[in-house]
This record gives sequence, C-alpha cells and structure tokens, in this order.
Amino acid sequence: MAQQALTDDQVLKFAIENKRAVLTFNRKHFIVLHKTLQNHEGIIVCSFDLDFKALALRIHKGISSAESLSGKLIRINRPAT
Repeated sequence: MAQQALTDDQVLKFAIENKRAVLTFNRKHFIVLHKTLQNHEGIIVCSFDLDFKALALRIHKGISSAESLSGKLIRINRPAT
C-alpha cells in the first residue's frame, strides 16, 4: 500500500483489519494513535538509521523479547553517538 498517500489512521485501520503489525518511522503520529486506539496487532516505531543492518538487528531484538505484539507500542531507538 506504499505510495498511496494513505493517512496514518487508514494505515492502522488496514493493519487491524488484516491482523498485521505496523513498522514505521512516523513515530509521533503512531504514538498518538496507539494512545487512542490500543486494539491493534502492534506498532513498532523506529528512529531512522542509515545503518540498515544494525537497525534490523535492533528491531529483531525489540520484537523477539515480546511474547505478543498485540496492543503494544515498541520503540526502537538509534543508539546515541
């Protein structure tokens, strides 16, 4: 559904309807959505990092420790430099 100019609400609604988690760099908006609507399959918000391999490893660690992503907001932050 990329490149369709969907609103964040529409993205989350699609994810809920299809029982999918959302992985996004759009942190502020999805944190607000999580606070208002918690019946989702998980929202993972990430800080942008050009080191994609390191970012993927941080995401893996962040979601692997969760028994279930349902209703959870997981923050993946870029390490301080």
